[in-house]
Amino acid sequence: MKDHSKRSKEYLAKNAPKPMGAYPHARRVGDLLFLSGIGPRNPESNNVPGVTLDDKGDVIGYEIEAQCHAVFENVKTVLESSGARWEQLVDVTVFLLDIKKDFDQFNLIYAEYFKENSPCRTTIGVTGLPSLIAIELKCIAWSPK
Repeated sequence: MKDHSKRSKEYLAKNAPKPMGAYPHARRVGDLLFLSGIGPRNPESNNVPGVTLDDKGDVIGYEIEAQCHAVFENVKTVLESSGARWEQLVDVTVFLLDIKKDFDQFNLIYAEYFKENSPCRTTIGVTGLPSLIAIELKCIAWSPK
């Protein structure tokens, strides 16, 4: 197996939520920037916006609108700290915890953020995501040096 570390660069964004594992926020390979899964956690408090918990700490409700806006802002932060811009996104994979309930609202908010550019997109319903989040984005940007 080849070592690609010499031909790529990792980025950890200081103003984004810390990764939940041993991985960078992003990795540049040539003119492409690959973002790891980015969620809506608040970078300062690590809290998830719009989440209501019961006494045991289990989620009993969440506001998908608040999480959508937060995840888009976190993606912007990672892009900018990695030398890229929102307009350079070319592919977005969306993971929704409750695709039946949240897809329409997500789609409306997504359209607000992507007026100028229209990256390819895949939206997937999942049965679980790390922490208390209801949405996560995996993105690729074209960002020539």
